[in-house]
Amino acid sequence: MTVIRVVAAVVLDEQGRLLVVRKRGTSAFMQPGGKIEPGEQPIEALAREVREELGVGFDPSGARALGHHGAAAANEPGHQVAADLFLVSLDGDPRPQAEIEQMVWIDPGAPGDLELAPLTRDTVLELARVC
Repeated sequence: MTVIRVVAAVVLDEQGRLLVVRKRGTSAFMQPGGKIEPGEQPIEALAREVREELGVGFDPSGARALGHHGAAAANEPGHQVAADLFLVSLDGDPRPQAEIEQMVWIDPGAPGDLELAPLTRDTVLELARVC
């Protein structure tokens, strides 16, 4: 089984809602983030991905590591993701950019009927409830 190494941002608003995004041509919502480029540290990759996907940044020194987690890849059948998760506070209002088609704030305790990526559904919702 192929493992894809990624970083992902856990972003909560003042009401405790969790930010999820959906990439163009896909159906599952997930955290902003993406693949780590050769030579990048995970937090550097996350800063790059968040800026590309949402048009805003965050202070890397204020990011809180939430651990390394694995799950089935949402958009690549037969693959697993190995994700470094970070709780971050954005420095502006996020807007879908690049490959992001849709962005939604959800209640991590009652996410509704959105299709969520396995990592979001099985790991991030619980982390968001306790952050």
